Amino acid sequence: MVEQFVGTWKMVSSDNFDEYMKALGVGFATRQVGNRTKPSLIVSIDDQGLVSMKSQSTFKTTEIKFKLNEQFEETTADDRKTSTVVSLDNGKLVQKQKWDGKETTIEREMADGKLVAKCKMGDVVAVRTYVKE
Repeated sequence: MVEQFVGTWKMVSSDNFDEYMKALGVGFATRQVGNRTKPSLIVSIDDQGLVSMKSQSTFKTTEIKFKLNEQFEETTADDRKTSTVVSLDNGKLVQKQKWDGKETTIEREMADGKLVAKCKMGDVVAVRTYVKE
């Protein structure tokens, strides 16, 4: 099921991302850059089931490699050190990040051939939409 996410995805829209970053505790300067950045998302999977998700932009490139349902340490684009688990839930790729007693969830799903990422922190939801390159 992860195969449907494999490819290079270009961001075409980002809604409410500033509010999401505020909820995460991201500072003003980093939010300004984050709001202007339109990263590409590159998803691949190897023969052993190791998934790679690379977020690439002129500002910053981050990459995580993981196996589904296995906890790993992640350093996020805004420099949080999180304990992260990615799982597949009803066709959605669900990434849960925990740090300092907080938790955020990023749900990625396919909708009309687009990859839609819903970033949730408390009651704040940002939606970022990508099309395949």
